[in-house]
Amino acid sequence: MTENTRNTMWGGRFAEGPDAVMQAINASIAFDRRLAPQDIRGSRAHAAMLAATGILTDSDAEAIREGLITVLSEIEAGTFPFRTELEDIHMNVEARLGELIGEPARRLHTARSRNDQVATDFRLWVRDRIDAATAGLTALIRALLAQAGAGADWVMPGFTHLQTAQPVTWGHHMMAYVEMFGRDLSRLADARARMNECPLGAAALAGTSFPIDREMTARELGFDRPMANSLDAVSDRDFALEFLAAAAICAMHLSRLAEELVIWSSAQFRFVTISDRFTTGSSIMPQKKNPDAAELLRAKLGRILGATVALFTVMKGLPLAYSKDMQEDKEQVFDAADTLLVGLAAMEGMVRDLTANRAALERAAASGFSTATDLADWLVRELGLPFREAHHVTGTLVRAAEARGCDLPDLPLEAMQAVHPGITEAVYGVLGVRNSVASRTSYGGTAPVRVREQIARWKERIG
Repeated sequence: MTENTRNTMWGGRFAEGPDAVMQAINASIAFDRRLAPQDIRGSRAHAAMLAATGILTDSDAEAIREGLITVLSEIEAGTFPFRTELEDIHMNVEARLGELIGEPARRLHTARSRNDQVATDFRLWVRDRIDAATAGLTALIRALLAQAGAGADWVMPGFTHLQTAQPVTWGHHMMAYVEMFGRDLSRLADARARMNECPLGAAALAGTSFPIDREMTARELGFDRPMANSLDAVSDRDFALEFLAAAAICAMHLSRLAEELVIWSSAQFRFVTISDRFTTGSSIMPQKKNPDAAELLRAKLGRILGATVALFTVMKGLPLAYSKDMQEDKEQVFDAADTLLVGLAAMEGMVRDLTANRAALERAAASGFSTATDLADWLVRELGLPFREAHHVTGTLVRAAEARGCDLPDLPLEAMQAVHPGITEAVYGVLGVRNSVASRTSYGGTAPVRVREQIARWKERIG
C-alpha cells in the first residue's frame, strides 16, 4: 500500500484510506473553512505560548507565525488550495503550513487536539458574530429613536387584538421596539460574557502533560480565563445554543415589527410608506408596491428557530466528551448568524427610511371609540363611580354612539345624561385623542413628556 492511499492524518493505526462515502460524510471543509481566520488566530496564540514555555524553539515559533500569515493571505485572496481529503479547516491549514515551512509545521499540534482547537475556533467565531449583531442592533435602535423623536407627540391608535383600544403616540410605539431590541442587546451581552472562556489546552479531553500556560493563551485570544474542566471544554456548545436562543428571540422581534410594517403600509391603513429601496413591484400589476423586505423578515425567523431546534437535537443525547455529532453544530449557527445580521441591516434600513403618515395616524386614533377608557376614568374621578359601574355606563354610551353613527366626542350631552345624569360638559375635555395621550403621564406611559424622557435615557445608554 502506498503512502497516499493511507490516511496520513491518522498515522499508522489505519492500513487503508476511508471509503469515498465515508470521506464525503466525514469532511467538513465545505463549510468550516469559514473558521479560517479564527483557526489561524488560535494557532498563532498556541505557537507563541509553546515558545514562551520552552516547548517550541523561538525559531520554529517564528517560522510558524510567518507561515500562518502567508496561509491567511492566501485564504483572503482566494488562492488557498482547499482539499476535501484533509477533512477540515484545521488539517487544511496545517498541511499547507507544512508545504510552506516544512518540519516546524509538524510541531504546531503539540499539546493540543482538534477537539480543543475546533471548540476554540468556533467560540471565537460566535463571539465575533455576537459583536456584529450588537452593532446591528445598536444601529436599529438609533433608527427607532430617530422615528420616536420625530413623532413623540403624534397620536395614533393603540391596538389590542388588532382592534382599536386607546390612543398612543407614534413615539411611544417606536419606543416599545427600542425596549424589545434593548433586551436583545442584553441577552447577547450576557451570552458573550458567559462564553468568554478559552478551551485551548484541554487537548482531546483530559488536558496535557506538557507544561503549557493556558492563562497566556486565553489572554492572547481575548478570553477572560481558561475553561476550568477539560472534559467540559471540548464538549460544551452552550455558547452556540445561547447565541441561537438570543438570535431567535431577536428575530421574533424583527418579525413582529415586520408584520406591523406590512399592515401599516397597506392601502387599508396607509399609516406608513416604506421606501422604494425596501419594496418591489409586480410583474403584472403596475400599481403595486410590495413590502417584500418586511415579508421576508417574517419568514426568516423560521430559519433561526430551525437552527436552534436542530442544535438542541444534536446535543441532547451526547455523552462526554467529544462526539462526531458535534460537527453538525456549525452549519446551523452559520446560517442563523447570517440570517440575523442581514435581517438587522434590512430592518434598520426600513426604519431609517420609513415615512409615517401623521394625518392618517391621527384620523385612525380618533376612530373606534378609542377614548372610551378615558371616559370611564373620568366617571370614576369626577363622579366617584366604582370602576365597574363606570365601565358599564361607558359601554352603554358607546352603544348609543354606535347607534347614532358617531364617535364619543360627537355624542350630545343630553344623550350622555340620559345614561347618567351626573355627566357634565366637562367630560368632552377628556374625549379628544390629544388630551388622552397627554394625560397618560405614569412612568412608561404614552404621554409625550414620558416618551421624550425615555428617548433621552436610551440615547445616553447607547451613546
